[in-house]
Amino acid sequence: MIHDLETLKYPIGRFTVPEAVEQDAVKAAIGSIAAFPKALFQVASPLIPAQLERPYRPGGWTVRQLLHHCADSHGQALFRFKHALTEENPSIKAYDEGAWAQLSDYQLPAVDALESIRLVHARWVHLLHNMTPADFNRTYYHPEKQRTQPLAEVTLMYAWHGEHHLAHISGLIARNFDR
Repeated sequence: MIHDLETLKYPIGRFTVPEAVEQDAVKAAIGSIAAFPKALFQVASPLIPAQLERPYRPGGWTVRQLLHHCADSHGQALFRFKHALTEENPSIKAYDEGAWAQLSDYQLPAVDALESIRLVHARWVHLLHNMTPADFNRTYYHPEKQRTQPLAEVTLMYAWHGEHHLAHISGLIARNFDR
């Protein structure tokens, strides 16, 4: 089966910033963020080492790198939320995801990344559940995007991010692995 590169890169489509973010959408996004560690564990933990070293698409990261990326990205998200909740529109620190994926810690066992994600999400989801509607209106400035982002929008974006990478791994399994 032939898959075009855009579909392999964005199996659930690209994230689009909504014009307005409804509370129901935020609530659903929090549910998705809360469910992510378990869903990721169920998809990734049965994979054998050779499968973890397969890229999810031509020129893409391996499954192991993808797992470590999620741990880093979602850890950054937790800290960005904390900055936005305690400072007035802070400028967040961007990072080079591709360069981070080449660092030696991305060769650590996949279970390390999964455990990091579980722990980060436990703290992050607790924080999300205890935020007020006014808290979700708080913002941070993203220097790479050159715009201010409200936490309600960021919550939706990270829910998408988790589903996006789950789809990368699930798609690879469906296309290439005998299970």
